Amino acid sequence: MAAEREAGRLLCTSSSRRCCPPPPLLLLLPLLLLLGRPASGAAATKSGSPPQSAGASVRTFTPFYFLVEPVDTLSVRGSSVILNCSAYSEPSPNIEWKKDGTFLNLESDDRRQLLPDGSLFISNVVHSKHNKPDEGFYQCVATVDNLGTIVSRTAKLTVAGLPRFTSQPEPSSVYVGNSAILNCEVNADLVPFVRWEQNRQPLLLDDRIVKLPSGTLVISNATEGDGGLYRCIVESGGPPKFSDEAELKVLQDPEEIVDLVFLMRPSSMMKVTGQSAVLPCVVSGLPAPVVRWMKNEEVLDTESSGRLVLLAGGCLEISDVTEDDAGTYFCIADNGNKTVEAQAELTVQVPPGFLKQPANIYAHESMDIVFECEVTGKPTPTVKWVKNGDVVIPSDYFKIVKEHNLQVLGLVKSDEGFYQCIAENDVGNAQAGAQLIILEHAPATTGPLPSAPRDVVASLVSTRFIKLTWRTPASDPHGDNLTYSVFYTKEGVARERVENTSQPGEMQVTIQNLMPATVYIFKVMAQNKHGSGESSAPLRVETQPEVQLPGPAPNIRAYATSPTSITVTWETPLSGNGEIQNYKLYYMEKGTDKEQDIDVSSHSYTINGLKKYTEYSFRVVAYNKHGPGVSTQDVAVRTLSDVPSAAPQNLSLEVRNSKSIVIHWQPPSSTTQNGQITGYKIRYRKASRKSDVTETLVTGTQLSQLIEGLDRGTEYNFRVAALTVNGTGPATDWLSAETFESDLDETRVPEVPSSLHVRPLVTSIVVSWTPPENQNIVVRGYAIGYGIGSPHAQTIKVDYKQRYYTIENLDPSSHYVITLKAFNNVGEGIPLYESAVTRPHTDTSEVDLFVINAPYTPVPDPTPMMPPVGVQASILSHDTIRITWADNSLPKHQKITDSRYYTVRWKTNIPANTKYKNANATTLSYLVTGLKPNTLYEFSVMVTKGRRSSTWSMTAHGATFELVPTSPPKDVTVVSKEGKPRTIIVNWQPPSEANGKITGYIIYYSTDVNAEIHDWVIEPVVGNRLTHQIQELTLDTPYYFKIQARNSKGMGPMSEAVQFRTPKALGSAGKGSRLPDLGSDYKPPMSGSNSPHGSPTSPLDSNMLLVIIVSVGVITIVVVVVIAVFCTRRTTSHQKKKRAACKSVNGSHKYKGNCKDVKPPDLWIHHERLELKPIDKSPDPNPVMTDTPIPRNSQDITPVDNSMDSNIHQRRNSYRGHESEDSMSTLAGRRGMRPKMMMPFDSQPPQQSVRNTPSTDTMPASSSQTCCTDHQDPEGATSSSYLASSQEEDSGQSLPTAHVRPSHPLKSFAVPAIPPPGPPLYDPALPSTPLLSQQALNHHIHSVKTASIGTLGRSRPPMPVVVPSAPEVQETTRMLEDSESSYEPDELTKEMAHLEGLMKDLNAITTA
Repeated sequence: MAAEREAGRLLCTSSSRRCCPPPPLLLLLPLLLLLGRPASGAAATKSGSPPQSAGASVRTFTPFYFLVEPVDTLSVRGSSVILNCSAYSEPSPNIEWKKDGTFLNLESDDRRQLLPDGSLFISNVVHSKHNKPDEGFYQCVATVDNLGTIVSRTAKLTVAGLPRFTSQPEPSSVYVGNSAILNCEVNADLVPFVRWEQNRQPLLLDDRIVKLPSGTLVISNATEGDGGLYRCIVESGGPPKFSDEAELKVLQDPEEIVDLVFLMRPSSMMKVTGQSAVLPCVVSGLPAPVVRWMKNEEVLDTESSGRLVLLAGGCLEISDVTEDDAGTYFCIADNGNKTVEAQAELTVQVPPGFLKQPANIYAHESMDIVFECEVTGKPTPTVKWVKNGDVVIPSDYFKIVKEHNLQVLGLVKSDEGFYQCIAENDVGNAQAGAQLIILEHAPATTGPLPSAPRDVVASLVSTRFIKLTWRTPASDPHGDNLTYSVFYTKEGVARERVENTSQPGEMQVTIQNLMPATVYIFKVMAQNKHGSGESSAPLRVETQPEVQLPGPAPNIRAYATSPTSITVTWETPLSGNGEIQNYKLYYMEKGTDKEQDIDVSSHSYTINGLKKYTEYSFRVVAYNKHGPGVSTQDVAVRTLSDVPSAAPQNLSLEVRNSKSIVIHWQPPSSTTQNGQITGYKIRYRKASRKSDVTETLVTGTQLSQLIEGLDRGTEYNFRVAALTVNGTGPATDWLSAETFESDLDETRVPEVPSSLHVRPLVTSIVVSWTPPENQNIVVRGYAIGYGIGSPHAQTIKVDYKQRYYTIENLDPSSHYVITLKAFNNVGEGIPLYESAVTRPHTDTSEVDLFVINAPYTPVPDPTPMMPPVGVQASILSHDTIRITWADNSLPKHQKITDSRYYTVRWKTNIPANTKYKNANATTLSYLVTGLKPNTLYEFSVMVTKGRRSSTWSMTAHGATFELVPTSPPKDVTVVSKEGKPRTIIVNWQPPSEANGKITGYIIYYSTDVNAEIHDWVIEPVVGNRLTHQIQELTLDTPYYFKIQARNSKGMGPMSEAVQFRTPKALGSAGKGSRLPDLGSDYKPPMSGSNSPHGSPTSPLDSNMLLVIIVSVGVITIVVVVVIAVFCTRRTTSHQKKKRAACKSVNGSHKYKGNCKDVKPPDLWIHHERLELKPIDKSPDPNPVMTDTPIPRNSQDITPVDNSMDSNIHQRRNSYRGHESEDSMSTLAGRRGMRPKMMMPFDSQPPQQSVRNTPSTDTMPASSSQTCCTDHQDPEGATSSSYLASSQEEDSGQSLPTAHVRPSHPLKSFAVPAIPPPGPPLYDPALPSTPLLSQQALNHHIHSVKTASIGTLGRSRPPMPVVVPSAPEVQETTRMLEDSESSYEPDELTKEMAHLEGLMKDLNAITTA
């Protein structure tokens, strides 16, 4: 068994010098042998002294490591290069070199030599545009016989290319004392070889003149000596390359201000730690500017810092860059007159490093060991493992655990050697190694072994799992200390898998992840302390077959056709698993939980009677004889907008002065807006007579408007209507207001109120006041301040009409100070103070009044008004509640004729200390908006008239509707499950704005963050769980995760994508490997849950068998397609003659199936190629367009059976995620297979309407036209018609003619019968002509393209010859080639003769 296990490893041997490709059988990992781990001895020993084993020789670790490793090197053509490498070991190692992963043969290489210390010497480096033999990645390999092999880090050798200037110096001028730049940009690898000349002499660089890393020359504080001719030279081994010369003129100071201008701005760059970074910044201007730098809003001190240097012109150099230097840098130039600034980002990358290196390990055979390796770097390094110089391929026995550690299971002798952890990122790589020594086992003890377990039976058999039970062996009837292993294999497969019981004495096990309708062979073996006993007799069990249900219908689309209708289209499910009998279309208004459904027999349906401008969600479920299939994903679409159906609400008027009135309103209720409100239309007129109406338009979401230019002391009527893009909605009732006779003063604050009275109660104080004596100053309202000992704790503002206010929620027996101030738009006036002590709980009197430090003032006690009654709260939406009430002090008709107004107050009890909000109304209702969804509010109303007010009415309660979550789940984190790298755990917190009870979550994940959301795999989470496991992910793959919350109203927004990369090798027992020890507390799952992802009790490898099925299916489809393509190209001579014989005497075509009424085609004559091209003109000006894809061959066409068996039970089980996690996982598995097969039939869109029902119209025998084909339709008239079209096209516009090109030019004639005389007759609904029909599966696939023919034999006026555009060259050429390969000379002769007859008939038609 050890030999079998070793043969199954995916580890490349060191002798091969390259990675062995896995054999095809290894692709079927789930079917490989799963072996149990033998009982191991003591744990492996790391480093230190080896454990002493009886009879075993003691071995020690051999020092074997690199003294010097190669580094990245830059060279030029023709030069010599040395890549250093030296390794230490006793005995001395043998050094070899790899280039780009392949060993170099240095013995026969005359340019590459191996130096004595192991370094590689390359002489005369070769490099050209098409030959770069020396450039690449080099690696040093050290080997010691009978010990092992180690590899060095990888070093890159870069050879500088030919010099090319991307920019050259240009003539320029500079003022004395200012800065100048001269550009010279070359290939990045040639920058070190650039130098400058002035007047053909080498230019000496200093603190004033510097060369930037890009090659650009910066001259600061220019002097007259800086003038001259400049050029840059590139010397890279060959002849030097000179740039153009440019003259720099030095101008005298003009003694005037010159604006600051950036000659060179800092640019964002990326550097590696240890390198130097130069941020360029050159500014010119007069006076000369001073440049300073800031990093992340912190000023940089370039004078005292040893690493920060300010270069010429203001450039900043950072030497020995560290990770802390990353950030945003600001260059600020200031010359006293002006300041300019620019910024750049510095990104710092870090090469890989080791936080923990692998340690040497002693171990015995059959043991499990782990080499630990922790790395750091930026970007995060990837880790791979190498054994004796060859990459370790993750397999059943070599696993990557805890991201970077290497786990080796079931050690064998050949595992001995040197293991290296190699970390690599974009900026470098590093390696660290350790040695593994396998020690000999001590002799095992002997003793009696158990006999075979008895009565092994399958007590439960399902589609994908089997439960086995047995009795103890006869040799050990009690069996308390026995453990058991169940070996099983698929019938016909040689390799076994094993499942162990979780604890001693347990005599049952559940085998998961089986295939439906498959035979398995089971054997059970018992183990005691001495070893494994006899095996039971083989047990043959077959799993149950799985019901085949339809998959999701692909390409579901929904689009609005009117304000009250939406059309939904879809295609036939790709995994139909049987004939589709019908579809059920489910739809639901967003924000509600009532889903409706409609039975549909076709692939499209239009739903009418919907609400205007309302969003609906749609999904489709296909039904076959087994029942409903997998539901499609919901698609959402909104009906079109319309004019509002209701007027704006809460219209109010505010007289501003003698010539202006401010009008306020609120939008119509959301259910009556019928679209996006784009503005409001205000109409007003004088109320005294029927005067002209003035109209004002308010755009946007503005909810108030100042109307100016009015007459003094005049009453005006106002009304408002809402607008959408569709028009104007209904207007409000007329509302009146009268302008002031004279303007009030608002240039100063109001005076002090004339009086203030307070009346304390137990928990409230009634405040009353009178307005200021000076009535000529505008008062906009009153501010009431109050608090214990200070009036500044709370402030309440009330309307200027109000004279009373009750301060509530106060503490009993407390001393409150109260202040009252009148205010207007200028500010608040002089305050008026009063103090009062609230009464104790035991005092119920409301007569006495305590006024501190003030003479007794009798409180005016007007007769209080009756409070409103019948307060009701009507919930309108998730944020709106309408409050209505009645006022018993009004007449019976409840019409308000006086100046009374009502105050509505509301609050929620969550949190408990929430303050009241209030608003005034002049009608018996008020629309409270801006509420929180799914929240209980309490409402009360009071009425005020002049100085009289009522108490608050009885409280009404109302809870707003739930709303879909408006924020995504937060704090989404993804972590790998310890010991199971293919399993991840997703954690999150509920959304902050849940807007209702969360009923579940949906996790989306994909390897492509930019993929369409319908291509992401989904994982449903039922209930309010905040963690979820996803299993069987691909190793070493970056995944992106998003989460959506769901309540009863629907799905909320998705969270931002969170990235997580899975480890590089399996960290849990996969298929083909034994399961890890789950501990004594582990209980095997008893249910048959088969959720491949996410279920807490989901098995480890539940998706691998599904992957195998999909893979075999894909391969089968590819083979079938290849055979089909090959068959279609074999056109026999017999078929050609048969096609030629299809012509009738009068040249009419024969059509397959029922004959249909056709019309004479317009003919286009191509005299050069003798081709008549029919042009179909549809008699219907608005043809019906459908979105039916044309199948790729006749076998792809599946006729839809519109008849349904009335006895089939129509279930509404639509396999949605919140109903079944298993079905959602099935949906997730199938979601990836949704190809969109849209096959264009011609370059022009079709014009005929497409029908899926056979035509009932038949033609007279004398006028029927049929086209022979190679095989006849066995069903005749039941053939389905297909045409490709686009649903986005406007059905009202004139559509172009569909030209269906025939297979041969000489076979494209269709001579119609001469139309009989009579009035023209048009049929607006002609049956469609089949373009593709269902053909028998046992025939060769033969595509027959026919022209689109109209009605033949009907009365019609003469048709003129129409000359459209010629066919495309490529297509015509293809037709000619087809004619050459499909017709023989005698056939062409007959066709020419037939053509002459057709020409005669054509002349007869045209002359008639």
